[in-house]
Amino acid sequence: MSTSLDQLGSEEVPYVSKDAYDRGIFGSGANLEARYIEDLEVLEHKVEACKELGLCVVLTSGTFDIIHIGHARYLEKARTYGDVLVVGVDSDKKVKERKGPNRPVVPEAERVAMLSHLRDVDMIALKTLAHAHWELIRRVKPHILIATEGTYTDEEKEQLKEFCSEVIVLEPQAETSTTAKIRRLHIDFASRLQEGVEDLLKNLIEND
Repeated sequence: MSTSLDQLGSEEVPYVSKDAYDRGIFGSGANLEARYIEDLEVLEHKVEACKELGLCVVLTSGTFDIIHIGHARYLEKARTYGDVLVVGVDSDKKVKERKGPNRPVVPEAERVAMLSHLRDVDMIALKTLAHAHWELIRRVKPHILIATEGTYTDEEKEQLKEFCSEVIVLEPQAETSTTAKIRRLHIDFASRLQEGVEDLLKNLIEND
């Protein structure tokens, strides 16, 4: 027996709370508790589940210190290559070892939290000194690995094909960088300090 349009229109549609679907890694909110996955084994299982659903997994990594427009555009571009974007974040100790004792400016917990607020980021993992070389890549085994210029040599790109289908290198997405911003702050501070010293010396001479 067929159902009329009037009958379909009269059926009650059950109420579904927004919280029932707007959560987890695909929710519209930051959902830090879901997006930041501390245990790489858990991350591995979640990524595998995404692959089972036929989703293309993209992986990229970085420091993301003092997040700026270049970072946002880079992650937005990376996300266009697949359905799920996993982002590895270098831990504070890892950054200090590579960039010196004064970096990062922003601690890892805040950097991770900030990334969870960017709409293109689905899952976040912290990369620590305790992790083996390329461990995150080995665990995720992404369809697409996104990197910045100079991250990998041509030989390393060939080796990485054991863990991913393709390595894509993105050029900088903005002229600015965290290092440049820090340098400007240092220059500004030095300039103000110099002006202060000169004013102090001038006052001392005038009052002598």
